[in-house]
Amino acid sequence: MTPTPLIQRLTADLPVTAGSFIVTVYGDVVVPRGEVLWIGSLIAICARIGISENLVRTAVSRLVAGGRLEGERSGRRSFYRLAPAARAEFAQAARLLYARPHASGDWLVVLDPDLPEDLARRHRMARMGGDLWICPARGDLPATDGLALRAVPVGGLDRLPDLARFWDLAALARGYQTVLDRFGPLVGATLSPEDALIARLLLVHLYRGVLLRDPGLPPEALPPDWPGTEAQALFRSLYAALTPLAEGHVARVMEGEDGPLPQATPRTEARLKALA
Repeated sequence: MTPTPLIQRLTADLPVTAGSFIVTVYGDVVVPRGEVLWIGSLIAICARIGISENLVRTAVSRLVAGGRLEGERSGRRSFYRLAPAARAEFAQAARLLYARPHASGDWLVVLDPDLPEDLARRHRMARMGGDLWICPARGDLPATDGLALRAVPVGGLDRLPDLARFWDLAALARGYQTVLDRFGPLVGATLSPEDALIARLLLVHLYRGVLLRDPGLPPEALPPDWPGTEAQALFRSLYAALTPLAEGHVARVMEGEDGPLPQATPRTEARLKALA
């Protein structure tokens, strides 16, 4: 099925793989509605952005083999749900996407010669030099045997922007600007229910990809006119604006084990409330 002109514009030159988009569909739409989706619904949704049925089936097989999806059958139909590890991963992303986290202003400093790079990446830590790592203190601690210190700035606060040099903020800024450029024109636009759902999924997909690399520096440490602030405001307002049409379309075209997915649930309503 050929994507509509609007969706073609949103996906132009945008690298969206079948596997990563499937995880987005589950995290944004399926998990808060019982967690299970018929593969036929998944194939139809992916077709709207030009991902073929063969690519979907191949990606689903790989996600199952990689422990990110779990399958089950009912008659001749195949249904899938996120595996626990992938569900926990998206739950962490959801806390950033749909809530409004605030930086405490404190910093976590870790001295560990054996800190794995993937662990540092998950916690969005930056290497200050040698075995010393830093990130804003968020309450969660990396699973490290090294020395971990919670640092409270007590002087020289005008030098906080110097800490930003430990992260590649230029790449993050470009990512946020891409979100603004692609989705800013949708503000106030009239969309069909189908386009509203696909646009919301693409918004979540693109914004999440940048957000999960953002260390969440306090405003005092960020450069002037930081585009992440505007991108966050756009995400919150546009997600809420697209949702009435998008979720009506979910109820019409997406099926779980018990039939059509519900238009709304307490979990979807809690997300909207958190965005308000």
